[in-house]
Amino acid sequence: MCETFMILPAAQTRHLRLLRVPPDYERQEAYRHVTAVMAEVQERNGCWDWEDLSQALEARGFIPLDFILGPAIDPVTEGETGGGSA
Repeated sequence: MCETFMILPAAQTRHLRLLRVPPDYERQEAYRHVTAVMAEVQERNGCWDWEDLSQALEARGFIPLDFILGPAIDPVTEGETGGGSA
């Protein structure tokens, strides 16, 4: 049996989250369900944080996981440098 994981992207890398998706969810169904849970949490609490969201997701079988953010795998093209920002 293959496990499915979902990355919750964020503008700041420290806010990225990784979830293990319950085995009975298809990919699209999991995406829609997480979107609905996020909307529910935001509606209930305008000042929500990750703890609020993670509790709601865990109650529905989505398991937040720790992870290590590795190095970027984007190839550096001619004229670009490997670090910094413009």
